[in-house]
Amino acid sequence: MAQFIDMPKLSDTMTVGTLVKWLKKEGDVINAGDMLAEVETDKATMELESFFAGTLLKIFSAAGAQVAIGDPLCAIGKPGEVVAAPAPKTAAPAVATPVAPPAPVAASANVPKPASVPAVPAAAPLAPVPAPAGGRVRISPLARKLAAEKKIDVTLVNGSGPGGRIVRADILAAEKNPPATKAGSGSTFTGGALSSRGPVQEERLVPVSTMRGVIAKRMLESTTQIPYVYLDIEMDAGPLLALREQLNTGLEKEGVKLSVNDFILKACADALRRVPAVNASWEATHIRRHGAAHVAFAVAMEDGLITPVIRDAHLKSIFQISTEAKSLGKKAKEKKLVPAEFTGGTFCVSNLGMMGIPKFTAIINPPNAAILAVGTTVTKPVVKNGQIVVGQTLTVTLSCDHRVFDGAVGAQFLGALKTLLESPALLLV
Repeated sequence: MAQFIDMPKLSDTMTVGTLVKWLKKEGDVINAGDMLAEVETDKATMELESFFAGTLLKIFSAAGAQVAIGDPLCAIGKPGEVVAAPAPKTAAPAVATPVAPPAPVAASANVPKPASVPAVPAAAPLAPVPAPAGGRVRISPLARKLAAEKKIDVTLVNGSGPGGRIVRADILAAEKNPPATKAGSGSTFTGGALSSRGPVQEERLVPVSTMRGVIAKRMLESTTQIPYVYLDIEMDAGPLLALREQLNTGLEKEGVKLSVNDFILKACADALRRVPAVNASWEATHIRRHGAAHVAFAVAMEDGLITPVIRDAHLKSIFQISTEAKSLGKKAKEKKLVPAEFTGGTFCVSNLGMMGIPKFTAIINPPNAAILAVGTTVTKPVVKNGQIVVGQTLTVTLSCDHRVFDGAVGAQFLGALKTLLESPALLLV
């Protein structure tokens, strides 16, 4: 009897998956453990594994299709076995289509009805959708890899795949006939005039991706259901920057390069040990106090962000945290994280300091009870020992879930964090 393989739930927030491409075709012999297809979730692109052995009898969903969790993807059985597609277990997600506005109605009270209604002409076939200027580029992982190898700018390539996705054939075509550079794409400013007087981008409707849709839903839930308290504190960043420079210079030959964010992640883990009430989650009738500090950090992606998790950060050195953060960040940008690497965080850090933002507030990612927003270091006059001197300051803002802990507890956490970052040698103990 044939075995059906359904769309699995590959992340905690996943409701549908996009079938990027099939790695096997109908008639292929399948062994248990073989990878059948690549599936894009709201978080990452992952490979679909077969738990059955036999022949791939039938593929029910084509590449590019969005398939709800639990709906059939393919069937595996004995050669020659006849199978029919089972009914979907869930309704397919509706695809939003633009609706033409109604025709204006004349002001006359007596509007005559036409004798006959002309037939509506069939819609012309859609042309390939060009990649959005400055927006998300819909491209298959294989096409992205091929474009990088051939040094092709994917923002200049028109996609011919489902929904305008750029596929391998588009990259090969672009290699033979290089696309022209977009007008106004240069950054040269000459003669005091703008290089282009055209529109800022092509006006078009962009379908909401799975990731962006999940982010929208969760952030709306966060801002409407959580009572927020915001606390910020300014600290002296001079000692932290000096220690970082010493360590990076002294350990350069060993390949060590610590970032400011590495120190902040380590300091947050140690501060959670000192003020454990912040390391908690709201569960309606209970508040869960977490025994381990699993510190997540936000990574920007093409169409949103993801929060990889450094597990048991309170037990790891700053060097271990730095190595793990770099590895997770790289996998996140390549959409290769597995669910265990981006779920289960108990506290989160969002750092926009590297983009020059001096101060901001971040939205809590439930079920966390807090998130730390980190700004950039600012050089400005400060008072030290009664004298005005040039100093370097860093401002961080803690967003707190007031259901879980009060402002005073948040202030204690920020106090512990300030102590650790202004005396960063404590982080090396």
